[in-house]
Amino acid sequence: MSHSDTPLRRALSGRHMTMIGLGGVIGAGLFVSSGAVIGSAGPAAVVAYAVGGLLVVLVMRMLGELASAHPDSGSFSRYAELALGRWAGFLVGWSYWYFTVAVVAFEAVAGAKLLGVPVWAGAPALLVALTVANLVSVRLFGETEFWLASAKVAFVVGFLAVGLLYVTGLWPGGGVGLSALTEHGGFAPNGWGAVVIALVTVLFSYFGAEIVTIAAAESAEPAREVARATIRVVWRVLIFYVGSVLLIVAVVPWEQIPVDGTASPFAVAIERLGIPGAATVMNVIVLVAVLSILNAGLYGASRMLMSLAERGDAPAALARRTASGVPSRAVITGSGGALALIIGASLIAPEQIFTLLMNCSGLLTLVLYIFVAVSQLRLRSRTEAAPVRMWGHPWLGSAVVALLLSVLLAVALSPGAAPVVAVVAGSIAVTLAAYAVRGLLHRKRIDRSETPVAPRP
Repeated sequence: MSHSDTPLRRALSGRHMTMIGLGGVIGAGLFVSSGAVIGSAGPAAVVAYAVGGLLVVLVMRMLGELASAHPDSGSFSRYAELALGRWAGFLVGWSYWYFTVAVVAFEAVAGAKLLGVPVWAGAPALLVALTVANLVSVRLFGETEFWLASAKVAFVVGFLAVGLLYVTGLWPGGGVGLSALTEHGGFAPNGWGAVVIALVTVLFSYFGAEIVTIAAAESAEPAREVARATIRVVWRVLIFYVGSVLLIVAVVPWEQIPVDGTASPFAVAIERLGIPGAATVMNVIVLVAVLSILNAGLYGASRMLMSLAERGDAPAALARRTASGVPSRAVITGSGGALALIIGASLIAPEQIFTLLMNCSGLLTLVLYIFVAVSQLRLRSRTEAAPVRMWGHPWLGSAVVALLLSVLLAVALSPGAAPVVAVVAGSIAVTLAAYAVRGLLHRKRIDRSETPVAPRP
C-alpha cells in the first residue's frame, strides 16, 4: 500500500553516503571506457581525466554547498528551480531522469554480456533483481551499494599499489618509470584537440558523483553527511581516476590498449604486471561495477522522479511512497523505462544506440554542471549557514561557468559531434516544449475553475 504522506526514511549512514558517492562514479566508464579515451588522446588521457576531475571537484563543491544547506531529493533540479525558475527545475529534472534511465539500460546490457548470457534474458533479470533491492527499503539499497562499491574501491586501491611498485622497480620485472608516456609518438600523439574531444567520455565516466546529494534527504544527518561525503568523494575519485590512468599508460604502451571495449585497459595492465587470471579478475570487478551503477542509477532516477511529482512536474501518483518510505511507483517507472529501451535497442541496433546515448550523457553532464554552477552563484545568499562553502566566491565559481561553457562549445564544434549535439539539443527542446504544454494545461484548469457557474432557473 502506498501513502502520499509517508516520510522518507533517514536510513542512510555516513558509510553509506560515502560509498554511494564513490559507487556512483567508479563503473564501466573507468574500467572499460577509459580504453577509448586513451586510444583517442594517447598518454595525454591523463590530462583529460585531470581536467574533467578538477571540474567535478569544483562543481561538487558548489553542489555540496547547496545540498548541505538545503538537503532535497530533487537536488540540483530543485536548486535550478529556486535559482532560475520553474522551467529550469523541470528541464534539469527530466533531463537527468531520462538519461539516467539510459545509463541503467546500458549497464544492464553490459552486465548480461559479462555473464555470457543472452541480452534479452540477462539484462531484464539483472534489472529486476536490483529493482527489488530498491523497492524493499532504502536501507537495503544503501547496504547493497556499500558492499558493491567497497569491492570496487578495494580493487582500485590494490591496482594503484601494485602499479606504483612496478613503475618504481619494487615489483618483479618493473622499474620502467614513466618513459612510456613519451616514447610512443609523444605525450599527445593525436594533438590536444583529441584531448578536448575525449572530455565527453571522461565526463560520462565521472557522472554519478551527484547521487550523494540526492541521497542526502534520506541520510541520518543530512547537512553533516552530505558535507562529509562530497568532500571525501571528489578527492578520492580524482585520485582513483587520474592515478589509475597514469599507471595504465606507464605500464602499457598506449597504442596496445583496446579501444573497442573488448578488453579492459586494467586487464591488459594486470597481465603486463604478471598477475595470473587477469581476464577473470576484471570480468568479476566490471560485473560488480555494472551492478553498482545500475543500483545507484535506479535510486537516483526514482528520487528525481519523485521530486518532480511532488512539485507538480510529473504525475502526482509517482510521489506516493510505501510504508517503508520507498517511492515504489517511481522506482518501477524508471525500471520500466530502462526495460523498454533495452527491448527497443535490441530490435534496432544496440551497439550504435547505446554508444550514442552514452556520448549524449557526457554532453548533458556538461549542461547540468552549468546549471549547478549558476544555481550556486545565484543562491549564495540563501546558503550562508552551509557547512560546505565554495572556495573563492564568486570569482572561482564564475571561472567554472566560463570553463564549462568553453568546453561545451569546443566539444559541440568538434568533428563527429553533430549526432550527439542533435540528440541533446532535441531532448532539451522537447522537454521545454513539454513544460510549455504543461503550463497551458495548468492555466486552462485554473480558468475553468474560476469561471462562474450560472444559477439554475
